[in-house]
Amino acid sequence: MSEPRANSASNSPMSVPKFAASKGRDKKLTVLTAYEYTFASLFDEAGVDAILVGDSLGMVVQGKSTTMPVTLEQMIYHGEIVARAVKRALVIVDLPFMTYQVSPAQAVENAGRILKETGAGAVKLEGGVHQAATIRALAQADLPVMGHVGMRPQSVRMLGGMSRVQRDEEMLLADAKAAEEAGAFAIVLELMPRGVAEKITSALSIPTIGIGAGPGCDGQVLVSYDMLGLTKGFQPKFLKRYADLHSVALEATNRYLQEVRDGQYPDASHSHE
Repeated sequence: MSEPRANSASNSPMSVPKFAASKGRDKKLTVLTAYEYTFASLFDEAGVDAILVGDSLGMVVQGKSTTMPVTLEQMIYHGEIVARAVKRALVIVDLPFMTYQVSPAQAVENAGRILKETGAGAVKLEGGVHQAATIRALAQADLPVMGHVGMRPQSVRMLGGMSRVQRDEEMLLADAKAAEEAGAFAIVLELMPRGVAEKITSALSIPTIGIGAGPGCDGQVLVSYDMLGLTKGFQPKFLKRYADLHSVALEATNRYLQEVRDGQYPDASHSHE
């Protein structure tokens, strides 16, 4: 007899309307990033509400210093792999740098490609007030879009660093409200004081998903490689590591290398007659 899926409130697929309707409910929304089939399948089995195919893949998968070099084709490639693995969670794919900033028409074309070629349920873009027209164009084209305000990795040059907490309460609230009014179904709040995130969450009718924004948001997202302890040398205040898979994988790799070098592997039990 198979065991029930862990931590899953429902086996029914998560949709954009269901995700948006989760605002203010007792159970917070859960989001993790994934970039390939195995982890996406594992997170979906665990019952995560949404999987974000983030342009953070530029840093944690490609080893680059920022998200900015990631291309649309790369996001489509990884998004299709993740969507193919997922049976229940809502899959959201980032619009990468300079695929939506030129014009709303550019954003509609590229978001349409992402949803058509990956099978994902929604896209995400960074920005509030200055991207309101773009968010509105996406929503009017029936392309579900999640907003992202606060620390915006694609604006790292303007904001002064990837780990810089954003503290302009008036600007942050204006950005969040602009994204909601333009038609975003949810919004990521990144790296801001918890009190500001709580005010934004109370002011909006759409779910807020925090990362470095405290516990007052309607849900939380983490980069999965960070959450699982696969990455080293990155320890912002908000990050909680739920495992140390780097150490586990390193120890297993060392054992494999040693056993092969010593002739212990493969032994008789791992060989065919």
